[in-house]
Amino acid sequence: MAVKLLMTWDIISGREQEYFEFVVRDFLPRMQQLGLEPSDAWLTMYGNQPQIMVSAQMSSLADLEGTINSAEWVSLVNELLDYVENYSYKVVQARAGFQT
Repeated sequence: MAVKLLMTWDIISGREQEYFEFVVRDFLPRMQQLGLEPSDAWLTMYGNQPQIMVSAQMSSLADLEGTINSAEWVSLVNELLDYVENYSYKVVQARAGFQT
């Protein structure tokens, strides 16, 4: 059964340009190298919600757990934390459309 990794965060004020460069140049390509397939990216324009939500899909829960527990993933998330705050994630069963 396919699963999705749902991640949310807020960009640190004043780091927006660096953040976007990091996400395009490093974060997304390295996610894909680890087997995570990005499926959605959302920006909150209004309201008291996380600023960014990104989801990535993987074919099985076991594969996803192996990936998010790997040293490579932990290192990548630690690099992301240089640009964001309030990072959180959860794993859900994949289905079409927007998921929270």
